[in-house]
Amino acid sequence: MWKDKYLKTVCAFANSNGSLLYIGLADNGEVIGVRNTKTLLEVLPNKINNRLGILVDVILKQSNTAEYLELKINATYAPVSYNGKFYKRSGSNTIELNGSNLTNFLLKKYGKTWDDVIVEDFGLEDINVETIEKFKLWSRKRAPFIEEEKDLKSLLEKLNLYENGYLKRAAVLLFGKNPQRYFIQAHSKIGKFLSHSEILTSDIIEGNLFEQLEKIIDTLRTKYLKSYISYDKLNRVETLEYPYNAIREAVINGLIHRDYSDTTVLQIRVYDNEIVFTNGTTLSREVPIEKFKINHISKPFNPLIANVFYRAGFVESWGRGTNNIVEECLKVGLPEPEYNYTFSSVQLIIRKTPLKTPLKTPLKTKEHILELIKADKNITIAQIAQILERSRDTINEHIANLKKAGVLQRRGSRKSGYWEITQYDDP
Repeated sequence: MWKDKYLKTVCAFANSNGSLLYIGLADNGEVIGVRNTKTLLEVLPNKINNRLGILVDVILKQSNTAEYLELKINATYAPVSYNGKFYKRSGSNTIELNGSNLTNFLLKKYGKTWDDVIVEDFGLEDINVETIEKFKLWSRKRAPFIEEEKDLKSLLEKLNLYENGYLKRAAVLLFGKNPQRYFIQAHSKIGKFLSHSEILTSDIIEGNLFEQLEKIIDTLRTKYLKSYISYDKLNRVETLEYPYNAIREAVINGLIHRDYSDTTVLQIRVYDNEIVFTNGTTLSREVPIEKFKINHISKPFNPLIANVFYRAGFVESWGRGTNNIVEECLKVGLPEPEYNYTFSSVQLIIRKTPLKTPLKTPLKTKEHILELIKADKNITIAQIAQILERSRDTINEHIANLKKAGVLQRRGSRKSGYWEITQYDDP
Protein backbone atom coordinates (compact mmCIF):
# COMPACT_ATOMS: atom_id res chain seq x y z
CA MET A 1 0.00 0.00 0.00
CA TRP A 2 1.04 3.64 -0.41
CA LYS A 3 2.85 5.41 2.45
CA ASP A 4 3.71 9.10 2.46
CA LYS A 5 7.31 8.27 3.41
CA TYR A 6 7.69 7.17 -0.23
CA LEU A 7 7.67 10.88 -1.11
CA LYS A 8 11.26 10.98 0.12
CA THR A 9 12.19 8.32 -2.46
CA VAL A 10 10.31 10.17 -5.20
CA CYS A 11 12.24 13.34 -4.27
CA ALA A 12 15.56 11.47 -4.42
CA PHE A 13 14.79 9.99 -7.86
CA ALA A 14 13.83 13.45 -9.20
CA ASN A 15 17.10 14.94 -7.90
CA SER A 16 19.11 12.08 -9.43
CA ASN A 17 18.53 10.53 -12.83
CA GLY A 18 14.86 9.73 -12.54
CA SER A 19 13.50 6.20 -12.27
CA LEU A 20 10.44 3.98 -11.90
CA LEU A 21 8.89 3.35 -8.50
CA TYR A 22 6.47 0.46 -8.07
CA ILE A 23 3.73 0.30 -5.44
CA GLY A 24 2.47 -3.22 -4.83
CA LEU A 25 5.67 -5.16 -5.62
CA ALA A 26 7.86 -6.95 -3.10
CA ASP A 27 11.65 -6.43 -3.09
CA ASN A 28 12.08 -9.65 -5.07
CA GLY A 29 9.69 -8.41 -7.78
CA GLU A 30 6.75 -10.55 -6.66
CA VAL A 31 3.35 -8.88 -7.21
CA ILE A 32 1.61 -8.49 -3.86
CA GLY A 33 -0.90 -5.94 -5.12
CA VAL A 34 -2.28 -2.69 -3.75
CA ARG A 35 -5.80 -1.78 -2.70
CA ASN A 36 -7.80 1.28 -3.78
CA THR A 37 -5.88 1.68 -7.04
CA LYS A 38 -8.64 3.84 -8.53
CA THR A 39 -8.40 6.31 -5.65
CA LEU A 40 -4.60 6.35 -5.76
CA LEU A 41 -4.61 7.06 -9.48
CA GLU A 42 -6.44 10.29 -8.70
CA VAL A 43 -4.82 11.21 -5.41
CA LEU A 44 -1.12 10.50 -5.94
CA PRO A 45 -0.39 12.91 -8.85
CA ASN A 46 -1.91 15.81 -6.88
CA LYS A 47 -0.26 14.79 -3.61
CA ILE A 48 3.19 14.55 -5.23
CA ASN A 49 2.70 17.84 -7.07
CA ASN A 50 1.55 19.65 -3.92
CA ARG A 51 4.30 18.24 -1.67
CA LEU A 52 7.24 18.17 -4.12
CA GLY A 53 6.23 20.51 -6.93
CA ILE A 54 6.78 17.93 -9.68
CA LEU A 55 4.53 16.02 -12.06
CA VAL A 56 4.70 12.23 -11.96
CA ASP A 57 2.94 9.76 -14.24
CA VAL A 58 1.00 7.16 -12.22
CA ILE A 59 0.18 4.11 -14.33
CA LEU A 60 -2.04 1.17 -13.40
CA LYS A 61 -0.41 -2.23 -13.94
CA GLN A 62 -2.06 -5.63 -13.67
CA SER A 63 -0.79 -9.17 -13.31
CA ASN A 64 -2.72 -12.43 -13.18
CA THR A 65 -3.18 -12.08 -9.45
CA ALA A 66 -3.39 -8.40 -8.53
CA GLU A 67 -3.12 -4.74 -9.56
CA TYR A 68 -0.12 -2.53 -8.78
CA LEU A 69 1.07 0.99 -9.67
CA GLU A 70 4.03 2.29 -11.63
CA LEU A 71 5.27 5.81 -10.89
CA LYS A 72 7.38 7.28 -13.68
CA ILE A 73 9.65 9.93 -12.17
CA ASN A 74 11.72 12.14 -14.45
CA ALA A 75 14.95 13.88 -13.47
CA THR A 76 14.39 17.57 -12.80
CA TYR A 77 16.50 20.59 -13.72
CA ALA A 78 15.59 22.46 -10.52
CA PRO A 79 16.33 20.97 -7.07
CA VAL A 80 13.41 19.22 -5.34
CA SER A 81 12.94 19.22 -1.55
CA TYR A 82 10.74 17.19 0.76
CA ASN A 83 9.79 18.81 4.09
CA GLY A 84 12.59 21.33 3.54
CA LYS A 85 15.28 18.68 2.99
CA PHE A 86 17.02 17.49 -0.16
CA TYR A 87 17.59 13.85 -1.06
CA LYS A 88 19.43 11.91 -3.77
CA ARG A 89 19.87 8.27 -4.66
CA SER A 90 23.20 6.58 -4.06
CA GLY A 91 23.05 3.05 -5.40
CA SER A 92 19.95 1.54 -3.83
CA ASN A 93 19.89 4.01 -0.92
CA THR A 94 18.14 7.33 -0.41
CA ILE A 95 20.50 9.80 1.29
CA GLU A 96 19.89 13.24 2.74
CA LEU A 97 22.17 15.96 1.40
CA ASN A 98 23.82 18.36 3.80
CA GLY A 99 26.97 20.42 4.20
CA SER A 100 29.23 20.68 1.18
CA ASN A 101 27.31 17.92 -0.62
CA LEU A 102 24.15 20.02 -0.48
CA THR A 103 26.01 23.16 -1.55
CA ASN A 104 27.56 21.47 -4.57
CA PHE A 105 24.25 19.81 -5.48
CA LEU A 106 22.39 23.13 -5.50
CA LEU A 107 25.15 24.87 -7.47
CA LYS A 108 25.18 22.11 -10.07
CA LYS A 109 21.39 22.25 -10.43
CA TYR A 110 21.65 25.95 -11.20
CA GLY A 111 24.52 25.44 -13.64
CA LYS A 112 27.23 26.75 -11.32
CA THR A 113 30.36 25.38 -9.73
CA TRP A 114 31.70 26.48 -6.36
CA ASP A 115 34.52 28.55 -7.86
CA ASP A 116 32.12 30.38 -10.21
CA VAL A 117 30.23 32.19 -7.42
CA ILE A 118 30.91 35.92 -6.85
CA VAL A 119 32.36 37.36 -3.62
CA GLU A 120 30.82 40.75 -2.88
CA ASP A 121 33.42 42.11 -0.44
CA PHE A 122 36.51 41.17 -2.48
CA GLY A 123 37.79 43.88 -4.85
CA LEU A 124 40.61 44.60 -7.26
CA GLU A 125 42.61 46.14 -4.40
CA ASP A 126 42.69 42.69 -2.76
CA ILE A 127 44.48 41.10 -5.75
CA ASN A 128 48.14 40.18 -5.31
CA VAL A 129 49.79 42.06 -8.19
CA GLU A 130 53.05 40.13 -7.79
CA THR A 131 51.23 36.86 -8.44
CA ILE A 132 49.51 38.43 -11.46
CA GLU A 133 52.87 39.44 -12.93
CA LYS A 134 54.28 35.95 -12.41
CA PHE A 135 51.18 34.50 -14.06
CA LYS A 136 51.74 36.72 -17.09
CA LEU A 137 55.22 35.25 -17.53
CA TRP A 138 54.04 31.67 -17.02
CA SER A 139 51.26 32.06 -19.59
CA ARG A 140 53.41 33.44 -22.41
CA LYS A 141 53.32 30.24 -24.40
CA ARG A 142 49.68 29.22 -24.09
CA ALA A 143 48.03 32.63 -23.79
CA PRO A 144 50.33 35.38 -25.09
CA PHE A 145 47.50 37.93 -24.96
CA ILE A 146 47.65 37.83 -21.16
CA GLU A 147 51.13 39.37 -20.96
CA GLU A 148 50.03 42.20 -23.24
CA GLU A 149 47.01 43.05 -21.09
CA LYS A 150 47.86 46.06 -18.93
CA ASP A 151 44.47 46.59 -17.27
CA LEU A 152 43.89 44.29 -14.29
CA LYS A 153 40.11 44.33 -14.59
CA SER A 154 40.22 43.45 -18.28
CA LEU A 155 42.66 40.62 -17.62
CA LEU A 156 40.40 39.10 -14.96
CA GLU A 157 37.38 39.48 -17.25
CA LYS A 158 39.21 37.58 -20.00
CA LEU A 159 39.91 34.80 -17.50
CA ASN A 160 36.17 34.74 -16.64
CA LEU A 161 36.96 35.71 -13.05
CA TYR A 162 35.07 39.04 -13.07
CA GLU A 163 31.30 39.29 -13.50
CA ASN A 164 28.84 42.20 -13.14
CA GLY A 165 31.29 44.25 -11.13
CA TYR A 166 32.29 41.44 -8.79
CA LEU A 167 35.20 39.01 -8.59
CA LYS A 168 34.55 35.29 -8.23
CA ARG A 169 35.73 32.79 -5.65
CA ALA A 170 38.29 31.45 -8.13
CA ALA A 171 39.92 34.91 -8.26
CA VAL A 172 40.18 34.99 -4.46
CA LEU A 173 41.95 31.64 -4.33
CA LEU A 174 44.16 32.14 -7.39
CA PHE A 175 45.30 35.74 -6.95
CA GLY A 176 44.15 37.01 -3.55
CA LYS A 177 46.53 38.69 -1.12
CA ASN A 178 44.93 36.83 1.77
CA PRO A 179 42.47 34.14 0.59
CA GLN A 180 42.20 32.70 4.11
CA ARG A 181 40.39 35.89 5.19
CA TYR A 182 37.50 34.83 2.96
CA PHE A 183 37.86 31.04 3.09
CA ILE A 184 39.59 30.07 6.33
CA GLN A 185 39.80 26.44 5.22
CA ALA A 186 41.77 27.28 2.04
CA HIS A 187 45.17 26.20 3.37
CA SER A 188 47.28 23.05 3.17
CA LYS A 189 49.08 20.90 5.74
CA ILE A 190 52.35 18.96 5.64
CA GLY A 191 53.39 16.57 8.38
CA LYS A 192 56.22 14.16 9.13
CA PHE A 193 54.77 11.02 10.73
CA LEU A 194 56.60 8.32 12.66
CA SER A 195 53.44 6.19 12.53
CA HIS A 196 49.82 6.72 11.51
CA SER A 197 49.13 8.30 14.90
CA GLU A 198 52.49 9.80 15.94
CA ILE A 199 53.54 13.06 14.29
CA LEU A 200 57.05 14.49 14.51
CA THR A 201 56.62 17.93 12.92
CA SER A 202 54.11 19.80 10.76
CA ASP A 203 53.62 22.96 8.70
CA ILE A 204 50.54 24.94 7.64
CA ILE A 205 50.85 26.49 4.19
CA GLU A 206 48.77 29.59 3.40
CA GLY A 207 48.52 32.15 0.63
CA ASN A 208 46.88 32.00 -2.78
CA LEU A 209 47.06 28.77 -4.76
CA PHE A 210 50.13 29.74 -6.78
CA GLU A 211 51.91 30.78 -3.58
CA GLN A 212 50.87 27.54 -1.89
CA LEU A 213 52.21 25.48 -4.78
CA GLU A 214 55.60 27.16 -4.51
CA LYS A 215 55.71 26.97 -0.70
CA ILE A 216 54.62 23.33 -0.54
CA ILE A 217 57.24 22.17 -3.05
CA ASP A 218 59.96 24.22 -1.36
CA THR A 219 59.02 22.96 2.13
CA LEU A 220 58.93 19.34 1.01
CA ARG A 221 62.33 19.60 -0.68
CA THR A 222 64.12 21.43 2.13
CA LYS A 223 62.49 19.97 5.24
CA TYR A 224 60.61 16.72 4.63
CA LEU A 225 62.13 14.75 1.76
CA LYS A 226 65.63 13.33 1.45
CA SER A 227 67.86 14.09 -1.51
CA TYR A 228 70.54 11.75 -2.83
CA ILE A 229 73.78 13.38 -3.94
CA SER A 230 75.66 12.36 -7.08
CA TYR A 231 78.02 14.07 -9.49
CA ASP A 232 77.99 14.70 -13.19
CA LYS A 233 81.60 15.62 -13.83
CA LEU A 234 82.07 18.54 -11.39
CA ASN A 235 78.37 19.30 -11.10
CA ARG A 236 76.65 18.28 -7.90
CA VAL A 237 73.27 16.64 -8.62
CA GLU A 238 70.51 16.33 -6.02
CA THR A 239 67.83 13.70 -6.66
CA LEU A 240 64.71 13.60 -4.47
CA GLU A 241 63.74 10.24 -2.96
CA TYR A 242 60.46 10.60 -4.93
CA PRO A 243 60.31 11.86 -8.53
CA TYR A 244 59.98 15.64 -8.50
CA ASN A 245 57.49 15.76 -11.38
CA ALA A 246 55.18 13.27 -9.67
CA ILE A 247 55.24 15.23 -6.40
CA ARG A 248 54.56 18.52 -8.19
CA GLU A 249 51.71 17.00 -10.22
CA ALA A 250 50.16 15.56 -7.05
CA VAL A 251 50.26 18.95 -5.31
CA ILE A 252 48.77 20.75 -8.31
CA ASN A 253 45.98 18.19 -8.61
CA GLY A 254 45.20 18.59 -4.92
CA LEU A 255 45.00 22.39 -5.15
CA ILE A 256 42.88 22.43 -8.31
CA HIS A 257 40.38 19.67 -7.60
CA ARG A 258 39.78 20.29 -3.91
CA ASP A 259 36.28 20.96 -2.58
CA TYR A 260 36.88 24.32 -0.89
CA SER A 261 33.39 24.35 0.61
CA ASP A 262 34.50 21.45 2.82
CA THR A 263 36.76 21.69 5.86
CA THR A 264 39.02 18.82 4.69
CA VAL A 265 42.25 20.55 3.64
CA LEU A 266 44.96 19.20 1.35
CA GLN A 267 47.06 17.00 3.65
CA ILE A 268 50.51 15.67 2.79
CA ARG A 269 51.73 12.99 5.20
CA VAL A 270 55.38 12.00 4.92
CA TYR A 271 56.37 8.61 6.36
CA ASP A 272 59.70 6.80 6.19
CA ASN A 273 58.65 4.65 3.24
CA GLU A 274 55.75 6.50 1.65
CA ILE A 275 54.16 9.89 1.06
CA VAL A 276 50.35 10.23 1.22
CA PHE A 277 48.29 13.02 -0.36
CA THR A 278 44.68 13.34 0.87
CA ASN A 279 42.29 15.82 -0.69
CA GLY A 280 38.58 16.39 0.02
CA THR A 281 36.55 16.38 -3.20
CA THR A 282 33.59 14.76 -4.94
CA LEU A 283 34.36 12.67 -8.00
CA SER A 284 32.16 12.89 -11.08
CA ARG A 285 30.39 9.85 -12.48
CA GLU A 286 32.41 10.27 -15.69
CA VAL A 287 35.74 9.91 -13.89
CA PRO A 288 35.50 7.44 -10.98
CA ILE A 289 38.63 6.49 -9.05
CA GLU A 290 39.00 3.33 -11.19
CA LYS A 291 39.85 5.49 -14.21
CA PHE A 292 42.69 7.42 -12.58
CA LYS A 293 45.35 5.10 -14.00
CA ILE A 294 43.94 4.89 -17.54
CA ASN A 295 43.11 7.44 -20.19
CA HIS A 296 40.07 9.51 -19.19
CA ILE A 297 38.37 12.79 -19.93
CA SER A 298 39.18 15.95 -18.02
CA LYS A 299 36.41 16.76 -15.52
CA PRO A 300 37.80 19.36 -13.08
CA PHE A 301 35.92 19.99 -9.84
CA ASN A 302 36.80 23.71 -10.12
CA PRO A 303 36.77 24.51 -13.87
CA LEU A 304 37.77 28.19 -13.54
CA ILE A 305 40.74 27.38 -11.31
CA ALA A 306 41.78 24.53 -13.60
CA ASN A 307 41.58 26.81 -16.66
CA VAL A 308 43.92 29.40 -15.11
CA PHE A 309 46.43 26.70 -14.13
CA TYR A 310 46.22 25.37 -17.69
CA ARG A 311 46.93 28.81 -19.18
CA ALA A 312 49.91 29.10 -16.84
CA GLY A 313 51.27 25.90 -18.40
CA PHE A 314 51.10 23.95 -15.13
CA VAL A 315 48.59 21.31 -16.26
CA GLU A 316 47.25 19.70 -19.40
CA SER A 317 43.56 19.76 -20.35
CA TRP A 318 43.40 16.11 -21.33
CA GLY A 319 42.99 14.40 -17.97
CA ARG A 320 46.58 13.10 -18.00
CA GLY A 321 47.68 14.33 -14.56
CA THR A 322 46.93 11.15 -12.62
CA ASN A 323 48.48 9.02 -15.38
CA ASN A 324 51.63 11.15 -15.39
CA ILE A 325 52.16 10.51 -11.68
CA VAL A 326 52.06 6.76 -12.31
CA GLU A 327 54.46 7.01 -15.26
CA GLU A 328 56.97 9.18 -13.38
CA CYS A 329 57.11 6.71 -10.49
CA LEU A 330 57.51 3.67 -12.71
CA LYS A 331 60.21 5.46 -14.69
CA VAL A 332 62.51 5.59 -11.63
CA GLY A 333 61.69 2.10 -10.41
CA LEU A 334 59.16 2.95 -7.70
CA PRO A 335 56.04 0.80 -7.24
CA GLU A 336 52.86 1.86 -9.01
CA PRO A 337 51.14 4.57 -6.92
CA GLU A 338 47.81 3.77 -5.27
CA TYR A 339 44.61 5.82 -5.62
CA ASN A 340 41.73 5.48 -3.14
CA TYR A 341 38.41 7.27 -2.73
CA THR A 342 36.80 7.19 0.71
CA PHE A 343 34.62 9.58 2.71
CA SER A 344 34.53 12.12 -0.15
CA SER A 345 38.33 12.29 -0.26
CA VAL A 346 40.86 11.22 -2.87
CA GLN A 347 43.99 9.62 -1.49
CA LEU A 348 47.24 9.13 -3.41
CA ILE A 349 49.97 6.92 -1.92
CA ILE A 350 53.46 6.94 -3.43
CA ARG A 351 55.74 4.29 -1.96
CA LYS A 352 59.47 3.89 -2.38
CA THR A 353 61.78 0.90 -2.64
CA PRO A 354 65.54 0.68 -2.01
CA LEU A 355 67.63 1.96 -4.90
CA LYS A 356 68.75 -0.83 -7.18
CA THR A 357 72.30 0.52 -7.38
CA PRO A 358 74.10 2.78 -4.92
CA LEU A 359 74.60 6.33 -6.07
CA LYS A 360 78.12 6.39 -4.63
CA THR A 361 80.53 3.52 -5.36
CA PRO A 362 84.29 3.37 -4.81
CA LEU A 363 84.87 3.64 -8.56
CA LYS A 364 82.73 6.77 -8.77
CA THR A 365 84.50 8.29 -5.79
CA LYS A 366 87.88 7.81 -7.52
CA GLU A 367 86.54 9.43 -10.68
CA HIS A 368 85.21 12.36 -8.67
CA ILE A 369 88.58 12.82 -6.99
CA LEU A 370 90.34 12.92 -10.34
CA GLU A 371 87.76 15.35 -11.75
CA LEU A 372 88.30 17.71 -8.80
CA ILE A 373 92.08 17.51 -9.10
CA LYS A 374 91.86 18.06 -12.84
CA ALA A 375 89.93 21.26 -12.18
CA ASP A 376 92.20 22.47 -9.34
CA LYS A 377 95.61 20.85 -8.89
CA ASN A 378 96.08 22.70 -5.56
CA ILE A 379 92.92 21.28 -3.96
CA THR A 380 93.46 19.80 -0.49
CA ILE A 381 92.33 16.44 0.85
CA ALA A 382 90.10 18.26 3.36
CA GLN A 383 88.38 20.15 0.53
CA ILE A 384 87.86 16.94 -1.48
CA ALA A 385 86.38 15.21 1.57
CA GLN A 386 83.98 18.11 2.15
CA ILE A 387 82.81 18.29 -1.48
CA LEU A 388 82.29 14.53 -1.82
CA GLU A 389 80.84 14.20 1.68
CA ARG A 390 83.38 11.52 2.61
CA SER A 391 85.73 11.20 5.58
CA ARG A 392 89.36 12.24 5.16
CA ASP A 393 90.44 8.67 5.85
CA THR A 394 88.28 7.46 2.93
CA ILE A 395 89.77 10.07 0.59
CA ASN A 396 93.31 9.24 1.74
CA GLU A 397 92.65 5.55 1.03
CA HIS A 398 91.43 6.28 -2.53
CA ILE A 399 94.36 8.61 -3.22
CA ALA A 400 96.80 5.95 -1.99
CA ASN A 401 95.26 3.46 -4.41
CA LEU A 402 95.49 5.99 -7.26
CA LYS A 403 99.15 6.60 -6.48
CA LYS A 404 99.82 2.87 -6.31
CA ALA A 405 98.16 2.42 -9.71
CA GLY A 406 100.39 5.12 -11.16
CA VAL A 407 97.50 7.42 -11.95
CA LEU A 408 98.29 10.21 -9.46
CA GLN A 409 101.40 11.82 -8.01
CA ARG A 410 102.09 14.50 -5.45
CA ARG A 411 104.63 17.15 -6.45
CA GLY A 412 106.33 19.39 -3.87
CA SER A 413 105.66 19.69 -0.16
CA ARG A 414 102.44 18.98 1.68
CA LYS A 415 101.61 22.71 2.10
CA SER A 416 102.95 24.26 -1.12
CA GLY A 417 102.83 21.24 -3.43
CA TYR A 418 100.26 20.22 -6.03
CA TRP A 419 98.69 17.14 -7.62
CA GLU A 420 99.67 15.74 -10.98
CA ILE A 421 97.57 13.23 -12.92
CA THR A 422 99.92 10.99 -14.84
CA GLN A 423 97.30 9.08 -16.80
CA TYR A 424 93.60 9.89 -17.06
CA ASP A 425 90.69 8.95 -19.24
CA ASP A 426 87.36 10.73 -19.03
CA PRO A 427 84.93 8.45 -17.22
